[in-house]
Amino acid sequence: MGGGVNCFWFQLFIALSLTTIARSEDDCVYTAYIRTGSIIKGGTDSIISLTLYDEDGWGIRISNLEAWGGLMGPNHDYFERGNLDIFSGKGPCLNGPVCSMNLTSDGSGPHHGWYCNYVEVTTTGPHKPCSQQLFTEPNLAFPPPTLFVRSHRASSEAIVTGSNAIKKRNEL
Repeated sequence: MGGGVNCFWFQLFIALSLTTIARSEDDCVYTAYIRTGSIIKGGTDSIISLTLYDEDGWGIRISNLEAWGGLMGPNHDYFERGNLDIFSGKGPCLNGPVCSMNLTSDGSGPHHGWYCNYVEVTTTGPHKPCSQQLFTEPNLAFPPPTLFVRSHRASSEAIVTGSNAIKKRNEL
């Protein structure tokens, strides 16, 4: 009887492992390089989220960049003056390359204003070409609750707005 139970758990483990492996093969790898400006009080202690969109408006939301894929080490203080912070993780692939983003601060912590110098995003995945997009000067030094900036990159034109009316595909 004990062998039958062990066999069941082993088969369940294998089935779940295969499901996880099959799903992860369809994911893309997203890497974000975020430079905080070097001005006085340019850093923040707030939680920063990033939503990436393709040209059709479909997107993925990363609700906490540091928790999702902070690569700078356990004692690193993210989003501080002059820092280049790197984040990377897997998520569902978009239908096309990233062409716009929404960068949001939750306004928490003693220093909620933030001067972001630039955001650079690279994306790659199975059967997808590698893509790279640079968004410059998305300044989040606004009083709450307008702590977000949406930046759209169409050819060489950059548009930064406070609009948040977009389609949602997935949240990470």
